[in-house]
Amino acid sequence: MAIPDFQTLMLPLLKVVGDGREYCLRDVVELLAKEFNLVDEERQQLLPSGRYPTFDNRIAWAKTYLKKAGLIDQPRRAYFQITERGRNVLKSSPSVINMKFLEQFPEYVVFKDNSEQTETQQQVASTAPAQSETPEELIEGGARTIRKELAGEILQRIKSCSPSFFERLVVELLVKMGYGGTRQDAGRAIGRSGDEGIDGVIHEDRLGLDVIYLQAKRWEGMVGRPEIQKFVGALQGQRAKKGVFITTSDFTKEAVEYVRNIDNKVVLINGSLLANLMIDHNVGVSLAATYEIKKIDSDYFLEE
Repeated sequence: MAIPDFQTLMLPLLKVVGDGREYCLRDVVELLAKEFNLVDEERQQLLPSGRYPTFDNRIAWAKTYLKKAGLIDQPRRAYFQITERGRNVLKSSPSVINMKFLEQFPEYVVFKDNSEQTETQQQVASTAPAQSETPEELIEGGARTIRKELAGEILQRIKSCSPSFFERLVVELLVKMGYGGTRQDAGRAIGRSGDEGIDGVIHEDRLGLDVIYLQAKRWEGMVGRPEIQKFVGALQGQRAKKGVFITTSDFTKEAVEYVRNIDNKVVLINGSLLANLMIDHNVGVSLAATYEIKKIDSDYFLEE
């Protein structure tokens, strides 16, 4: 089954701690994972940032909202338990507990109102029962959308630039990725201009222990297997074992399958990957804004 959203987890979480015992988050995660019959793959699914399991994150946020509403409290560090109010809620046998349900409790309303919301955020809050993503997921989802739009804009700019600019761009990217030594060395290594792109060799590392044969073309149509076979033939003619083929378009399925079954190591970089590599290595982009997400430093508040 799909991983339940954090609002769906609120009532099951409260029921788990309904016996009045103290629980740590890890214990609750294990119990609810079994209750929802999550498989290992679902348990291991991470947030887009790759830093935290999605299921654990949603339980943590369900706990946070329940705590803000006074249904659970934290008697000691890293542990929480149900409150008298929480017990009364369970006695009323609610069919669901969500953000709308929690608005009946004044502490939660204060917490909600103290959040400085823009008009757009207020509209999101008004449809809270339908919200399935935690705050981190909303932030990361927004970041993914911005990144996707940026990548598309980068690719359009590349296609409108001259072949010589494209050559400089590829050199800059490869150097930022750690290839070719210095930018000047990389430029000399790549050398001659080709049709709508560049062809040449570049050092794999700063010591020049190995070289990579490179072909980059600003194409509109799909790059098929015949073009890749020509490239591999050029590799063999240069006695080169490694190559990178860069295009502003994409590769056919046959081309991708072909490089998987040859002895030479050939990496195919399509337009989408090229744009995302530029974003990752800060080529042609600049920082627009930074948002920091901080958490409590529990060690700071320990008294000896």
